[in-house]
Amino acid sequence: MTVGDDHGLGDESESGNPDAAATGSESAPGAAADDAWPEVDGPEVGAAAAPVEGAPIDPDAAPPAAEAMDPLDVEGLVLSLETVTGERDQWQDSAQRIQAEFENYKKQSQKRLDIDVERISGRIIEAMLPVLDACDASVAHGAQEVAPIHSALLDALTGQGLERLFPENDAFDPEAHEAVMHEAAADDGPGYPVVAEVMRAGYRWQGRVLRPAMVRVQG
Repeated sequence: MTVGDDHGLGDESESGNPDAAATGSESAPGAAADDAWPEVDGPEVGAAAAPVEGAPIDPDAAPPAAEAMDPLDVEGLVLSLETVTGERDQWQDSAQRIQAEFENYKKQSQKRLDIDVERISGRIIEAMLPVLDACDASVAHGAQEVAPIHSALLDALTGQGLERLFPENDAFDPEAHEAVMHEAAADDGPGYPVVAEVMRAGYRWQGRVLRPAMVRVQG
């Protein structure tokens, strides 16, 4: 074989062999397809691997470091808490003081109301005393038909707090009795002034004397 033959054989292998050319042309698209596959993101170099579920836990492994809190933030929280607590105490004290003042106001108002009602009622009863005196005089003079009316009126007023003062033979009380006549004491007397006769009945309303009884005192 001559040199020229070798050269011709080489040309045949490069250009004259259709199978070799086809094989070469088919392998080129495969290389391009390999380049077209998407890249898969993997863990970066040096990054800690995520814990695998079911994997054993290393007891010697250090726990993850907690994020440190700024000392200035802690002091600010404490200061804010103290401020809010102080304001709460002030509002609570104010509410308690207002409540106490309101309770005192209610008591004083109720007391004034009771006094006013008692005074007005006393005026009404005092205005009716002449009617009771007239009934007493009528009964004393024998007008028995007036007795039931007098008794019913007196019972109704007594149920509301009126007290009739008729202190015959009782000890003389200067706060509830008015002495219009005075006699010497009897030899067998008790040794202190005694009401010998009631000349006009007296009346007390709610513990207060509206009119003292007019009496004759002995002793």
